[in-house]
Amino acid sequence: MSRAPEFITLSDKAARAVAGANSRHAALIEDAFDVLVETPGGGVSLTGDSKGRAQAKKAVQAIAERADQGFDIAEADVRVAIGNARTGGAGPSLKDGGALPVGRRGQVAPKTKTQAEYLAALSTCELVFGLGPAGTGKTFLAVAHGAGLLLRGEVDRLIVSRPAVEAGERLGFLPGDLTEKVDPYMAPVWEALTDILGAEQLRRRREKGEIEVAPIAFLRGRTLAHAFVIVDEAQNATRLQMKMVLTRLGEGARMVVTGDPTQIDLVNVRDSGLAHAVGLLEGVKGIGVTRFSAEDVVRHPLVERIVRAYDADAAKAAKS
Repeated sequence: MSRAPEFITLSDKAARAVAGANSRHAALIEDAFDVLVETPGGGVSLTGDSKGRAQAKKAVQAIAERADQGFDIAEADVRVAIGNARTGGAGPSLKDGGALPVGRRGQVAPKTKTQAEYLAALSTCELVFGLGPAGTGKTFLAVAHGAGLLLRGEVDRLIVSRPAVEAGERLGFLPGDLTEKVDPYMAPVWEALTDILGAEQLRRRREKGEIEVAPIAFLRGRTLAHAFVIVDEAQNATRLQMKMVLTRLGEGARMVVTGDPTQIDLVNVRDSGLAHAVGLLEGVKGIGVTRFSAEDVVRHPLVERIVRAYDADAAKAAKS
């Protein structure tokens, strides 16, 4: 097989994105496809066998396309491009992030095909279930979508909730008011909102009541109208809690329920309301279900390998 170099013409911005800081991105591509990646100017040169070059070229072109569209390229983006090039899978459409706000790290956009499908469901369905392992972006993208709706005036409030399993939903023994009691359980949501809105705008909107935090138990008896509701870590909601929160939807409201059915902290695992609700409601008009997998993990690459190891162990246990 020929190992002659192949040159791909790129913009300077795209070439820098492919190389990465200290050539880190180029090193990931080299390791994945057994090729040599060089940036002599005006583009990227790939040297290796024909199969390796072809796959590396797909990854390079995917990275370059995102860079030319104005997206910041992180290692997670490079790993996703590599994975799609290996499997022949299509990456997300860049237009799928068009309605999302710009965060501190640049335009928020889907990194994987499943993330793009998730955002499409959030845009078209009144109720969406996002299921899958940690690190797949299901909570962050839900927060970004909700923040975008709030900024555009399409909803009046953004309400975030999750079951406080560690405190048994009885938070009275913790110091402070309701917000101070619940905030420790909401850290992932607040981090995402801070990244998208900035700390000062987040503070102002919380003070005005446009962004509200409440444990699931405190939603009982309320009708949530003209709001975008995020129910996070929903695998730890009981069946009764899940029915209660799903029936809080009022006029002009939308809801996303996120969780990992394999990470249930309830004493009785069978009491979890997430899988039960999905089983009952999947296919109902106006309801969308998106399932993430290890391939969608966009955190540290070790997280994907950890998820795969646990999935393999669970599959082995199921057979025994």
